[in-house]
Parts: sequence; structure tokens; C-alpha cells
Amino acid sequence: MKDLNQLPPYYSTKYGAAYLGDSLQLTKNIPENSINLILTSPPFALNRKKEYGNETADKYIEWFLPFTYEFKRVLAENGSFVLDLGGAYLPGNPIRSIYQYELLIRLCKEVGFYLAQEFYHYNPSRLPTPAEWVTIRRIRVKDSVNSVWWLSKTPHPKADNRKVLKPYSQSMKNLLKKGYKAKLRPSGHDISDKFQKDNQGAIPPNLLEIANTESNSAYMRRCKEAGVKPHPARFPRGFAEFFIKFLTDEDDIVLDPFAGSNTTGFVAETLQRRWISFEINENYLVGSQYRF
Repeated sequence: MKDLNQLPPYYSTKYGAAYLGDSLQLTKNIPENSINLILTSPPFALNRKKEYGNETADKYIEWFLPFTYEFKRVLAENGSFVLDLGGAYLPGNPIRSIYQYELLIRLCKEVGFYLAQEFYHYNPSRLPTPAEWVTIRRIRVKDSVNSVWWLSKTPHPKADNRKVLKPYSQSMKNLLKKGYKAKLRPSGHDISDKFQKDNQGAIPPNLLEIANTESNSAYMRRCKEAGVKPHPARFPRGFAEFFIKFLTDEDDIVLDPFAGSNTTGFVAETLQRRWISFEINENYLVGSQYRF
């Protein structure tokens, strides 16, 4: 990271550094093929302007695509780009924008990424919005899922699902204890005796159920004590943990170009990955230091 090291970080830790500035320009200081994982949740395309600087859905793709060409340049050949995107309704109507899917198509067809797998982040604690359609007219249900695109430069990015195994259910524990007779299931799946092998956990699905409840975290408490306004749209620690464990090894480099409160950098630090974070809003960067 010689080129970037010539720029003074806003703050640094044992494993990483956070920089203040426009991530499109800052990313140009990173050598090509040097980042193992880009994990980020950029400002979503929303009709109502938020304080963290989002674009509307009709302008979002043209705003975001220039970043992605730089992301592809700096990503290692077997690296991954994980993009968390929230949905949006069209102005004045109870119908959804399809900007996430239009962006995905252009990322694959134009920029040259592969879609390794689609994930969905389910947040059970999300509020019932937009109120007009959900709580007033009652013609839509609560939107609690973000689309997450796992993209790569090759069809075979580095990944190991053994690092993110879930605890077995009680029924699976009973099966392992009592044994299982191999047979053909009604669905047509042939379940062999290999099914009863203890793999130390269950393979997780691509639906990640992670509540975003951080109201009493150390970050929130320290921001309050210092009189610093916390970032209003933080993704949960468990989200970053999943992808960093799944897609990287210790000492790999993780980049978050829209760091916000720097959850990505903090989790990378705890997992002994090197990290780089960019944030254009100095107030958010000040607050993010309290994670450390």
C-alpha cells in the first residue's frame, strides 16, 4: 500500500487506517490487485434526502458506477466485492424501484464483475416504513430485507463456508446422535449416509438474519459522552463478521470505501485483518474512532 501510505490517515490502529475524503479519489491511490475484500454499504438510493448524502434512484447508478471501475482495478484476482443495498419506493406510489437490479446488470455486463451469489440481509428490528403505505393505508407490509450482491473478478473467488458454520439445530443434533438411515426423500433428493457426518456446524443460508440494534453499544455510549452525533445508518457487526470470515484470511486487506461509523474496520481489526476505510464526512469519522 505504498501510494496510499504517502497520505496521512485521519487515524490508524495496529491493523488499519481511516482516511477522510472522497473515496473515488482515494481509491486511485491504491495499487491494482491488492485488496482481498471490498465490503461496503454505500448511501442508498432514496427519494427523501438523508444527512449522509444519498442520491435518488434515477441518478444513483450513474453516480455509483465510476466507483466500481476503481474497485475492480484494486481488487485481487481472487478477491470479492460485497455490496449491501437497501430498497426504495418510487415517488408518490406504492411501487418499488428496481435500481438494485439495474445496477447489478450493469456491474456484470459493463464493469465485468461476476455475480458469485446473491444474499439477503433480514433485519427483524426494522421500523414499518414508509408509513404512508404500511401503517396508514395498510396496503404494503414492512420492508425488512436488503439485497446484498457478492461480486468477483473471476468465477472462483476465495471463500470457505467452514469458517461461518452455524450451530446445529436440536433436531440435527438428535439425528447425529441416533443415526440416519439413507433413503430417497419425497422431494427426490437422495440423502446418503454421509448426511449424518458431524461437520461441526450447519452450512448457513444466503438469508442473513441479523438485527440492527446498537442503541446501547460502546460506540453509541462514547459518541453520546463526547457530544458527537453517531452515524444514522450503521450496519450490524454480525454482517461484517460473516463476510470477513467467509471471504478472507488473517492478514488479508479489507476496504470499506463508504465507512460511515467504520463497523467494517473495527470487525477487521478484531479478526486480525488489515483494513482501509474511507469516509467523506468528518463528523462520522470522528465518531468512528470510538469503536476502537
